[in-house]
Amino acid sequence: MHVLAHGLGGRTDLPLDAVAAIAGGGLAVAASFLALTAAWKRPRLHPGAGRPLPPALARLLDAPALTAAGRALALAATALVVAVAFAGPPSDTRNLAPWALYVTFWVGLVPASVLLGPVWRRVNPLRTLHAALCRATRTPPSGRRALPERVGYWPAAAWLTGFVWLELVAPHRSDPRLVGALVLAYAACNLALAWWFGRDWFTRGDGFEAYSSLLARLCPIGRRGDGALVLRTPLTGIMKGDPEPGLTATACVLIGSTGFDGVTRTTYWRDNVDPSSVPAGTLGLACAVGAVAALYVAALRLSARLTGQDPATRAGPARFAATLLPIALGYTVAHYFSFFVLEGQTTAILASDPFGTGLNLLGSTGNRVDYGLAGPTLVAQVQVNAIVLGHIAGTIAAHDLALRGPGRAARGQLPIAAVMIALTCAGLFALLSG
Repeated sequence: MHVLAHGLGGRTDLPLDAVAAIAGGGLAVAASFLALTAAWKRPRLHPGAGRPLPPALARLLDAPALTAAGRALALAATALVVAVAFAGPPSDTRNLAPWALYVTFWVGLVPASVLLGPVWRRVNPLRTLHAALCRATRTPPSGRRALPERVGYWPAAAWLTGFVWLELVAPHRSDPRLVGALVLAYAACNLALAWWFGRDWFTRGDGFEAYSSLLARLCPIGRRGDGALVLRTPLTGIMKGDPEPGLTATACVLIGSTGFDGVTRTTYWRDNVDPSSVPAGTLGLACAVGAVAALYVAALRLSARLTGQDPATRAGPARFAATLLPIALGYTVAHYFSFFVLEGQTTAILASDPFGTGLNLLGSTGNRVDYGLAGPTLVAQVQVNAIVLGHIAGTIAAHDLALRGPGRAARGQLPIAAVMIALTCAGLFALLSG
């Protein structure tokens, strides 16, 4: 199966002039930076801002019954996927498990989190199993030892690195039996760590929950400091500016991995690199993530120097790390949109007969993917706009955050703007060179 064998799929026959799109994208980001420095003179994005939701709607969204139903559904769905992985058809084209993991869950978590908030934290089946484990072993949910603050998001960054390596590089990654084994191993490892460090482990240690919660900061519905649910400007959720260990690494993994996927679909990569080579894929992925991290850290260090701060401090990169989240979202939408809309249909088709016994539970058994749902023109428009708008949003967030710091904000942002423009052009080049 070519889609899961590569990890990602989607259209490459995009009806765009590559040079014009790349130049236009870079110019759009540059123009946004110039406009911000001219017209945006004071901070406008305040974390505590927002209009409270109607009380009835807020009570409904916070209802314990809704949480219980979501957790039961998530646990049942996870159990079904694992059962199908081991007992379903051996072929990855007919087994639900790889499609449910790589398409519906991994990709679907993005729109769910951005539109609905930290949904995975609320329904995470590992939290349900952890609560049961603590009751069975008479262990307090807070664990036996507090998780050190300095750990931060580093475990999540490590888990996400492992997952994107599995998705993009590892051989036999779509083998249903391997998928089932990996899901169980991931669950067992995180449950053991949560049993020791407490349920707070999931917040920053569970890669998928951390991923969902970070993207949920861009949700238009957020929670104010007093706990009230509010309707807000999406970027306000990333404006805290508090250094969070490991957040920079997590964002760079998300951006670099999607960039690497784009590179693997360029004609240069396909003509010069064996797609089945694990060392080449591993090295390419590491270089892509490392390049994004190096550019970002170098830009922040130079920015600190220009504003009279100590360039050796780590507070700068950590303070601005959340402003990378809109860029990560843009790259994710650009690279996964057609994959989710087109190949995601396979999950619904296979779910109608999960064990391959001839059932037709959803009335979709035997259906075929409708590739007309996302034509080349629509895919091209979504991909280009997602990357450009993601970088513009990141530029806006970084500018607003810089206005809260010392020194000359506009001058200090020049290195950041240069990196934003470079990443925009590089991302569009990777997309349009397939």
